[in-house]
Amino acid sequence: MLKDLQLMPGALQPIAMLLQQTSALILQQHIAMALQPTTLSQQPTAMDLQHMIMLLCKVRDLLPTVLNLKPSARALLPIVMDLNQSTSWLQPTAWGRSYGLGLKDSNLMIEDQSYKMSPKAKRAKQTLVSEDKENEAVDYSVPIFTGREVNISGITDTEEERIKESAAYVAKRNLFATGEGVSVSKVAKSVSEEEHHEKKSRKVAIRESAERVALKKTLEDTQAFHKKLNQDKLLHPPEFVIKPSSHTIWEKQNVKFHCTVAGWPAPRVTWYKNNVPIDVQAHPGKYTIENRYGLHSLEISTCDFDDIAQYRASAMNVKGEISAYASLVVKRYKGEIDASYLHAGTFSMPLSLGVTPHGFASRFEIKIVDKFEVTFGREGETMSLGCTVVISPDIKRFKPDIEWYRNGVLITPSKWVQMHWSGERASLTLTHANKEDEGLYTLRVVMGEYYEEYSGYVFVRDADAEIPGAPGAPLDVQCLDANKDYVIVSWKQPAVDGGNPILGYFIDRCEVGTTHWTQCNETPVKFARFPVTGLIEGRSYIFRVRAVNKAGVSLPSRVSEPVAALDPADRARLRSHPSAPWTGQIIVTEEEPAEGVVPGPPTDLQVIEATKNYVVLSWKPPGQRGHEGIMYFVEKCIAGTEDWQRVNTEIPVKSPRFAVFDLSEGKSYCFRVRCCNSAGIGEPSEATEATVVDDKLDIPKPPGRIMPTRNTDTSVVVTWTESPDAKELVGYYIESSVVGSGHWEPCNNNPVKGTRFICHGLVNGEKYIFRVRAVNAAGLSEFSQDSEPIEVQAAIGGGLLHAAPSPPYDITVLESVRDSMVLGWKQPKATGGTEITGYYVNYREVIGGVPGKWMEANIKAVSERAYRIENLKENMVYQFQVAAANLAGVGTPSLPSKPFKCEEWTIAVPGPPHDVTYTEVRKDSLVLLWKEPVYTGRSPIAGYYVDMKETEANEEHWRSVNEKPLQKKFLKIAGLTEGVSYVFRVRATNQAGVGRPSDTTDPVVAETRPGTKEMVVNVDDDGVISLNFECDQMSPNSKFVWSKNYEPIEDDSRLDIDSKGGKSKAVFKDLGEDDLGIYSCVVTDTDGVSSGYTIDEEEMKRLLALSHEHKFPTIPLASELAVEILEKGEVRFWLQAEKLSGNAKANFVFNDKEIFNGEKYKMKVDQHTGLVEMIMDKLEDKDEGTYTFQLQDGKATNQSSLVLIGDVFKKLRDEAEFQRKEWHRKQGPHFVEQLGWEVTDECNVMLKCKVANIKKETHIVWYKDDREIMVDEEHDFKDGVCTLLISEFSKKDTGIYEVILKDDRGKDISELKLTDKAFADLMNEVCRRIDLYATDLKIQSTAEGIRLYSFVTYYVEDLRVGWVHNDTQIRFTDRVKTGVTGEQIWLQINEPTPQDKGKYTMELFDGKTGHKKTVDLSGQAFDEAFAEFQRLKQAAIAEKNRARVLGGLPDVVTIQEGKALNLSCTVWGDPTPEVSWLKNEKSFVSDANCILRFESGKNVSFTISAVSTLDSGKYSLVVKNKYGTETSDVTVIVITVSGQTDAAKHVVSVSGQSQNNITVSKKKKATTMSKPQQEEEKKDIKPYVDEIIATEETPDSKEIPRVEKEKKTKSNQQTAKKTHGKAAAARTVP
Repeated sequence: MLKDLQLMPGALQPIAMLLQQTSALILQQHIAMALQPTTLSQQPTAMDLQHMIMLLCKVRDLLPTVLNLKPSARALLPIVMDLNQSTSWLQPTAWGRSYGLGLKDSNLMIEDQSYKMSPKAKRAKQTLVSEDKENEAVDYSVPIFTGREVNISGITDTEEERIKESAAYVAKRNLFATGEGVSVSKVAKSVSEEEHHEKKSRKVAIRESAERVALKKTLEDTQAFHKKLNQDKLLHPPEFVIKPSSHTIWEKQNVKFHCTVAGWPAPRVTWYKNNVPIDVQAHPGKYTIENRYGLHSLEISTCDFDDIAQYRASAMNVKGEISAYASLVVKRYKGEIDASYLHAGTFSMPLSLGVTPHGFASRFEIKIVDKFEVTFGREGETMSLGCTVVISPDIKRFKPDIEWYRNGVLITPSKWVQMHWSGERASLTLTHANKEDEGLYTLRVVMGEYYEEYSGYVFVRDADAEIPGAPGAPLDVQCLDANKDYVIVSWKQPAVDGGNPILGYFIDRCEVGTTHWTQCNETPVKFARFPVTGLIEGRSYIFRVRAVNKAGVSLPSRVSEPVAALDPADRARLRSHPSAPWTGQIIVTEEEPAEGVVPGPPTDLQVIEATKNYVVLSWKPPGQRGHEGIMYFVEKCIAGTEDWQRVNTEIPVKSPRFAVFDLSEGKSYCFRVRCCNSAGIGEPSEATEATVVDDKLDIPKPPGRIMPTRNTDTSVVVTWTESPDAKELVGYYIESSVVGSGHWEPCNNNPVKGTRFICHGLVNGEKYIFRVRAVNAAGLSEFSQDSEPIEVQAAIGGGLLHAAPSPPYDITVLESVRDSMVLGWKQPKATGGTEITGYYVNYREVIGGVPGKWMEANIKAVSERAYRIENLKENMVYQFQVAAANLAGVGTPSLPSKPFKCEEWTIAVPGPPHDVTYTEVRKDSLVLLWKEPVYTGRSPIAGYYVDMKETEANEEHWRSVNEKPLQKKFLKIAGLTEGVSYVFRVRATNQAGVGRPSDTTDPVVAETRPGTKEMVVNVDDDGVISLNFECDQMSPNSKFVWSKNYEPIEDDSRLDIDSKGGKSKAVFKDLGEDDLGIYSCVVTDTDGVSSGYTIDEEEMKRLLALSHEHKFPTIPLASELAVEILEKGEVRFWLQAEKLSGNAKANFVFNDKEIFNGEKYKMKVDQHTGLVEMIMDKLEDKDEGTYTFQLQDGKATNQSSLVLIGDVFKKLRDEAEFQRKEWHRKQGPHFVEQLGWEVTDECNVMLKCKVANIKKETHIVWYKDDREIMVDEEHDFKDGVCTLLISEFSKKDTGIYEVILKDDRGKDISELKLTDKAFADLMNEVCRRIDLYATDLKIQSTAEGIRLYSFVTYYVEDLRVGWVHNDTQIRFTDRVKTGVTGEQIWLQINEPTPQDKGKYTMELFDGKTGHKKTVDLSGQAFDEAFAEFQRLKQAAIAEKNRARVLGGLPDVVTIQEGKALNLSCTVWGDPTPEVSWLKNEKSFVSDANCILRFESGKNVSFTISAVSTLDSGKYSLVVKNKYGTETSDVTVIVITVSGQTDAAKHVVSVSGQSQNNITVSKKKKATTMSKPQQEEEKKDIKPYVDEIIATEETPDSKEIPRVEKEKKTKSNQQTAKKTHGKAAAARTVP
């Protein structure tokens, strides 16, 4: 059952497409045979379905070649297959969706088929089981005629049909060759036949089942692959499921393009005509664009020739864009008259049908007016030719036939050529010109039996090469001898090689319908034919060629016409039996399949082409080959051996043509071919004859006898003789060159055949030479010899009579050697009305005074009046004659010259100069010209002497004009006498001496002829400098001939010469030093009319200044463009003119672009002051460039530019930005001078800055290292200076200092970095100041020795101090040491000795400079210092050991009556001092009330157990030893209890065992009481403690408290200072 196939609807699509391929009626025939003569609605049996399955499986491999299924077949399929499903899967839209299920595009499937159809592979598969052959049944082979339309952009309908036929034929042939075609078994007529057929079908079913599983897996794999490609199922780029097809229709028919597009989101489709979007609204009724369910269409109504174009459908969505192309060709009907035309309202009948307008007119007059001229174009351009046609009489119902021809070949419309007839004007458009389009175009207008035609040449030059120096593109690419897998491509070489020889060519191929080009050859080939192999049978290809030289690769050529890879026999069979639609008949043929016959050997094997790179073989297929296809193996061997090698070892070739590569050049080879099929490999063919690997076609030889003749004012006719022995000649290339330029230009870019060509596009009046070379496939020949120069002018005629020139005269010998002589002669006196084009020289031998026969010395005319005659006989005497020629012919020869002997000149001096002429004849001067001698002697020519004499004077009257030799070959001879006739001659000189003089000139009279005009120099209003010369004596053929330094002007890059009528002007393009010289102009065909003008350096400067003044009248500037920064940071550009009128205006340009007044630019022009300015608010990075002010005041102009780029611009921008910030900063409090430092005279550092724009609310804050510095007082800013004084500046003060000014208007910051080098610089300055203000060294004696010292303002560590004693650096020890005490720098010498005498120097170094302080410690100074040292030393010992009170007593003790008083102190002395007490300055000893103690030689105590008022008084402690005495006083005040109410002082009691005792210690600041006593004290009094004495140690609670007193003594000033303010009494105020 069919359901067992398990085919999805999408998978049934190829079945449906295949069924169409076999055609609907064939399908019905198979169904009828399978179902027997029953109705189609009858349920099919299992046997019928098996037949159907076998049919479908057999034709499975043909699925790629599919077309649209016919409705009848679509309706029949569901019935036959018994599928209860919708037929929607058969519709085209469903087919589009099924592509997503894994079906490939048809073009790709064709490629896959070419590999599946290998006959050898299929046969091998069938012969795996030997029983297959025995079980095979005889089948009916049904021929299939079908095709698929292949889209090829830009090809003709004929080629499209040919491609379709080739594709259909390949499908049909492969179907039968593989044995997998459609087969229908015979109808069973007997039971045995049915059983046999059933047995065969079961075996086949097994294989088909396996193939069915494989098909299913392939579909699944394909689906998975596409899912992997499109993981995002929501978004898909556009894809053409069905592309639009090209159409060829008749005129006035409608056409419709269809395409189906898939993608998501749904793509938007736009239609284009020749890449221009089609506007439906602009052409109502012409175009109809529809979109129905993804099927897009474009319908064009009533097509005409204007609709011939390339149409494009572009599909686009968010994922991308894709385009498909199709072409439309519209043809005009030329068959029988369509009856529909008779009812169209207007009748239009082409006259080519044979209908003539009898009865309307007896004759048509056809005039072609407004004709196209000779046209020049370039590759890639669009060129249009057109003419207006006027036909009389004008009969509306009859239209002319408009025909266009190129080089005599009728042109048909194509992608490259479009034709149009508007009713009055015929036009032809080359849409993309190529060199193939170059040629003679002819328009022929045919009206019945009458016609008129007009021709014009079209030149197409090479497009500009992408790589400089690359050659031009090849042309005329054609495909020859196409076969199944190989084709020969030929082309023509380009005329332009880019200045370097062409190394070879690359051939590229592209399969039709794709855009991918593949290079066919790896190395360039030089031969202009190349066999391209490896093609896929049945596919169509196009080719192109590129040339290559050492500079690079050229642009590609125009592509060839498409060619299909088919066997020539198949191609011929297709053309004789083209595919056709169904005719209503089914032809069923029966063939007996061959058993597998080994093919025989091929026949007629031959080498059809041999080059250095390859050899092409050709043969015929064998007669014995069976019914299956055959292929070939090619073998080679070196001639004379039998070592055969197979060339194509891997893949057999299908075509009876093959190109063999990789052969050794110069060797001989033999070749043979074998056939093969599934049955095996046949016998080889007969071997070819030995073939040498070399080019059989030689490069042609150059043409000869190049002869140019005048044609028109811009063209010349060039003729030549063809190349001798040229084979397969393609044509000729002609090149032209301006005489003297050395630059050659091609005259044609498409080789011309024949030996005559008209070269157009030449410059009138220029002289050209021409050369020609031949072209064939082997290459380009060498260039021919250059032609004679010819001036481009119209050919002689126009009613003017011309004659041949008169004979030359004065023939002389200029040089003679053994076998040649150089002749010279003078120009004929009569030129015949036109210029002389050349001279012909004849010579004859003179033997014994008898002249012989005249012989031609030159065949080609010589242009100079000197010629060397070769191949003469030595010591032979000769006579010569010369004839001049012009365009009218060759004149009469001159009289025979006098005899000259041909012998070697051995003289050392030079020969005579020749061609001595004169010009610019005036009443007192003339210019003499000559040419250098041909014979120069034995050394180079050193100069010339000019001789002159009056004509009638004798020979001895010759005198030299110049004393020193002339280096130039011309001389202006002045000082002539008016009216006197003169003759001149010239002599050349070298180191050997002066040579023979030249022939004398013709006599000339020194006179200025009437009407003579001089050359004048002129500078026009535009500043153009020109030399002008006029002549009113010109003949019709006269010309102005300009020269510089009397040499022809060949370089026209400096001068433009314009001659009109009797005036000629030489305009200097750019007058410079290269133009210095003498300019002369001679008018030909006159009586010596000429003039000259000298331009030297001074004249050049004068002319240039005048030119500049005229051309560029300038506005004088007082100042050039300048730039400045304004206060607010604005940038001001300005210049000032000296004077401007009211109409003056200015243009402002920045980087070559004009700028205008606006927000960014503020522009102003002041005509009164001449000031022009432009102000910009700020400069940005994009403002870098060149600024130009252009002034215009009437005609006068001037401009000034200022370049602001690089560092200049950055500096200006930064300055403007700084100024802008400065301005904003100065709007508030700001610094006028930034923070700096100075060192004061006191060597302190003062930081200071100057401020401005401050007010009362302005604050100043100082910071160091971001920490605020507290200042005691605020600055008043009166002087505008803020300072911060840093005393005794040192390393601790290093850091970053900032000062900030701020108020409500803003703030400003100034920063000063005192770190690293800045700090070092400051310290150097501090040290310098310290050094400067250091005191002189002084001497001081101490108890330890002698001290040298100096005071400084203050000392810092950075100050370097050194000491020198008697010019020797002091080495410091314990005895000699240095140090600093406060501001004193000292050198201490302990225990000085006489060796310490001398000069001492203190060196101070501030880091940059040194300062010295010196003292002399010797003599009296040393003695006095040493004596004082001894005294101080003794005093120090006494002071050290004298008696003294160490622990001082208090000055005053106030105590309450009845309390105990205890005073104690410590004394010292050596020896131990004596201690005594005084009371009120009287001696006082211990008693019962007062106990005095002196213990251990140091402890002294004073104790009163109960004080009374009598104990009040002054007590003194006196200590004494032999070194001195010291007294310490203490006053005791005893108060009574009754004095409390009188606010008497009261001493706070100290707690202890006895409440009546008190101890006052030196360092104790608090006393203690018992708690009851404190409470009682609180009740009785409120004490006020004025002073308390700190105790030094806490007394024992059992010890009697003591009051210690420390009293300041005179001998201990320092101790008293230290304790001052610390000892006090405690006072209580009630």
